[in-house]
Amino acid sequence: MGDRKQAGNTEFQAFVIGRWPRLMRTAFLLTGEQHAAEDLVQSTLEQVYVAWRRVASADDPEAYVRRVMINAHARRYRRKLREFLAPRDDDPGPAHEIADTGDRIAQADDRHALLKALAELPPRQREAVVLRYWEDLTETQTAEAMGCSVGAVKSNAAKGIAKLRAIPELADMVTHGGRK
Repeated sequence: MGDRKQAGNTEFQAFVIGRWPRLMRTAFLLTGEQHAAEDLVQSTLEQVYVAWRRVASADDPEAYVRRVMINAHARRYRRKLREFLAPRDDDPGPAHEIADTGDRIAQADDRHALLKALAELPPRQREAVVLRYWEDLTETQTAEAMGCSVGAVKSNAAKGIAKLRAIPELADMVTHGGRK
């Protein structure tokens, strides 16, 4: 029994180490603050650890964990906690979210404008846009993660993208291929 528990702990640890950056990125995009993202991932992993044998035997453990995280985030939102997607001045956000090529200052401005625009979206539209386009999930995977139908994902994503396209700063980035 002790060996099986140790193996489960080792497997859980390997899962956390391998998925931490992606879980943090998703949590940051959902919450908008580094500390809130860390709290969300930590509380999610606490829940998952308790049920690790069931989670590990799921078809896609990462999707299972993502669903737990989105549900935890939705519960917090329902409690009317205020969210800000753009990081505070003293909270630069995950370092790996900074773009890799080109003019770093312009890319930081572009990223700031995008995060600010995402913050303006209603939570379900933000979730759909983040999961579909930032996390690159399929519509089916996004629907499973959000606990809704594929049609709801399509609708929320389309409405979210339409709102983002209506923002002049973002439209300028798209039509000019970003700042160079």
